Amino acid sequence: MTKEVADPASSNASYASFVAEAWPRHLQFATLLIGDRQRAEDLLQECLVKLYVRWRKVGHGDPHAYLRRMLINGNVSRWRRFRRETLTAEPPDRVDPHAGLDGARQDLRAALMTLSRQQRAVIVLRYYVDLTERQAAAELGCSVSAVKTQHSRAMTKLRDLIPHPRATTLEAVK
Repeated sequence: MTKEVADPASSNASYASFVAEAWPRHLQFATLLIGDRQRAEDLLQECLVKLYVRWRKVGHGDPHAYLRRMLINGNVSRWRRFRRETLTAEPPDRVDPHAGLDGARQDLRAALMTLSRQQRAVIVLRYYVDLTERQAAAELGCSVSAVKTQHSRAMTKLRDLIPHPRATTLEAVK
């Protein structure tokens, strides 16, 4: 039995076109997942390198789902590796990369960053990637009930942190 070897040039071309198409979408997903654009770019690049090695096996299926799963797993691995705090006498001098965001987006971003890693992943998968509960559970490698629980807790926390626009106008009328 002989195995058919795919043309390396066409495989490289299909990978290059996938990266060109997928980069903005997955970068935004990774940024929402991690909360920092530079770290998200690093993670996405690491995952794309790993994906290139497996491209001949993965490229024919659903490479977007595979890359999404790699980003989630990579984020968990990075979080576990780097979760130790480093204490310093003075905070670092740097510009806030999100200083140009409007107030509502800043409030939402700040509220998302207060969620646990798992809760933030569920919210991003459900509302940004638009996955069902079952699909989100498959992506996270957990049960549907765990997704529902994390979603409920995250939404409760977000409702407490972000005031509803109608509620504030109603309070002003009273």
